[in-house]
Order: sequence, then structure tokens, then C-alpha cells
Amino acid sequence: MTRLFLGVYMDFKDALKNGDLDSLRKCPKADLHNHFVLGGSRRYLKDETGIDIHPIDKPLNSMDEMHAWNAHNLGNHFESTEGRKTLIRATFTQAVEDGVTLLEIGEDVWGLGAFFDGNIDELISAFETAHREIAPDIELSLQIGLSRHCDIAYLEECLVHFWGNKAFYSIDLYGDELAQPIENFIPIYRRAKAEGLVLKAHVGEWGTAEDVRRAVECLELDEVQHGIAAADDPSVVRFLADNKIRLNITPTSNYLLGRVRDLKNHPIAELYRSGVDVTINSDDVLIFDSDVSKEYLRLYQCGCLKADELDDIRLNGLRLF
Repeated sequence: MTRLFLGVYMDFKDALKNGDLDSLRKCPKADLHNHFVLGGSRRYLKDETGIDIHPIDKPLNSMDEMHAWNAHNLGNHFESTEGRKTLIRATFTQAVEDGVTLLEIGEDVWGLGAFFDGNIDELISAFETAHREIAPDIELSLQIGLSRHCDIAYLEECLVHFWGNKAFYSIDLYGDELAQPIENFIPIYRRAKAEGLVLKAHVGEWGTAEDVRRAVECLELDEVQHGIAAADDPSVVRFLADNKIRLNITPTSNYLLGRVRDLKNHPIAELYRSGVDVTINSDDVLIFDSDVSKEYLRLYQCGCLKADELDDIRLNGLRLF
């Protein structure tokens, strides 16, 4: 077992140095920050629906441009139960194509009513059936998603269907970081902690380093999605390292949304070298062309991180809490 594991370890670093994307895709890796609506295989979607989705190739100027891209490429083609299931299957297909062995995805709580008629068993079955039929060897961590702009009372009403269900591994808060104060979500996260869920939230993609610290403290987060703004304040970097808070980072997304100047100077390197627990993930494959293997290769080829460092990050991502 040790010899086989070492072989995979050496192959990954060699593949980076040789620019061998196909070999990188054969190495086990995690994707812990994947929004399945935009996380699927474009080949699968074209084969199944005839829709040919092209990624962007230059940085966007605003989130409005991203919303416009979504409207143009996805429109209302997938705004149904079967459409949602197609996107779920596309995401498992993409994960298999990329050699992902640990995948964390889930549905937003509002999607339960919008696409599954409030039937939590049907929602879970949509993920578990696709998992079983397409990617049985992948370890699935199912997530509960919250949109930050939603009214708290509405979210609490939706969550009634999710609480107590052992199918879910984590909870995540995403959307506009400025939509409402992070403190508003404390009651929800206290309940989620009591339910035994891993606590995650999107913060520090658009906000500040202090926003990252406050979110971790207020919500008692285990992990932060993005969190790259933390690099602006050494005290916050030390806070994250000391408290073993994981940052699930999506480098190409950060670049193409204008959050970093270029990949070479992406703050993931500073964060990692300062002892922060970081992972490398896809975010939205369809728009950013950002499958996880490409993320590793891009970070290596631009000189952001060394092969040994990237392999350490890869292996660390395969360790669940």
C-alpha cells in the first residue's frame, strides 16, 4: 500500500514538471468548492442537450457580466427537476473525467421547493443516484447551500426539511458578501453545529481580511470558501493558521473575476507558506474552464507554487475533518 501511494505521489509531481495534464487527471484529488450548476462537464451537457457552453477567456469587469454569461449560456434550459438532475449528472461526469476522488457539492435550500417540490428525499436521491450510476468510486460529501441575500426567516423555514438528515455533511453560505451582516446567520450556524455539520461560508473573495476573521469567529467556521483577502493582514493569516481554519481556494475564478492581478502572484502561495490550511478547487468549471487538474498545472507553470508544495496541498485536500 505504501509503495503504491508513493508511486501516485511521484507521478503527480512528474506530471506537473512535464506539463502532462492527462497524467495529472489520473491522480487522486479533492474538489471541495464546486457549485454544481456551473460545475459540470461541457462535453456531457452538449451530448445530452445539444447546448455548447464556452468558457470565458479574459477577466470580467463585474459580477453583472457573470450573470449575463449565465443568462446567455444556461438561460432557463435547466430550470426544471430534470434540468437540475442533468446538471448534477454533468458534475459527477466532470469529476470522473478530472480524477476527483473526493467531491463536495449540494443544492441551495431554495432549490428544494423550486425544483423538487419540497421533497427532500427526491433531492437527496438525485445526488445519490447520479453518484451511484456515474461515479461510485468518488467519496461524496453532500452540502446544504444558503444564499446570503435571502431573508433569515425564509432560510429557517427552508431548513426545516434539512435538519436532522444524516445525508448532509456540511453547510455553506454564498452570494453577495455585502447583502447582510454575517451576524444575522449566527442562529442558523449554531443549529448547524448542533447537527454535527461542517461549517463553511464564502467570505474574503470580495470582502476584507477582517471580514474573514469576523465570519470565522461569529459562525465558528471550520472552513472558508475563498478567504483570499486574509492575506492582506498578517494577523488574520496567523489567526487562520493558529485555529486550523481551512481555505478552499479557486485560483482561476479569482483571476477571471478580477480578485487577483494574475495567477503568479495569487495569495494562495503566501497563505500556504504561512501555515494556513489551503486546498485547490474548481468553483465553476463551465464558465472558468477551471477543473482541478488545470488549476494545479496553471499554478505550477506560472511559478506561483512548487511541485512539492502543490502535491502537499493535493494530499491535504483528501483529508476530511
